[in-house]
Amino acid sequence: MKMAIDLQVKDYLAHWFQLGKKLIHSQSGETILPTLIYQNGKYSDEFERCWQNILQKGTGNFYLEGMPQSLQELLSSEWELVPCARCELPIPIRQIGNQSSICPCNDLASWPNDELPQPRQAVNSKNHLTKLGDRLHQQQIAQDTCDRLWQDHASSERNHYTGKKPES
Repeated sequence: MKMAIDLQVKDYLAHWFQLGKKLIHSQSGETILPTLIYQNGKYSDEFERCWQNILQKGTGNFYLEGMPQSLQELLSSEWELVPCARCELPIPIRQIGNQSSICPCNDLASWPNDELPQPRQAVNSKNHLTKLGDRLHQQQIAQDTCDRLWQDHASSERNHYTGKKPES
């Protein structure tokens, strides 16, 4: 369960980092915003170092810019990350008790913007291309089968009209 929550919080940060939201250390004022979030279908080394740095320094003092919840709170079972009704990016809501409808997008004047690509998770290009190739191969097999059946039908029709017996 803890591992799943950690992955959800990492995904939450990755989405908002793509829109330029920084992680802020409440005591030192340090800000964190990795430039490369994904690489080769997974979190980049820079993002992973950032995540490890946050865990080492203690998540209780880190807040996503504009948000009242610390990462420590988000990593607890009291919070759930769900899509924002306005922009569809992940936002925290409390499992039990008073709800806050604050989304990190509330102070982004140009967001949501349907003309820009949405922040997303990493894409594994190799897997994507393999699946695409498999689908094309299946379509080719279906087309070849259809062509063969059509030729068989046309040959059968010609034989019927010419009086030839079908070849075995």
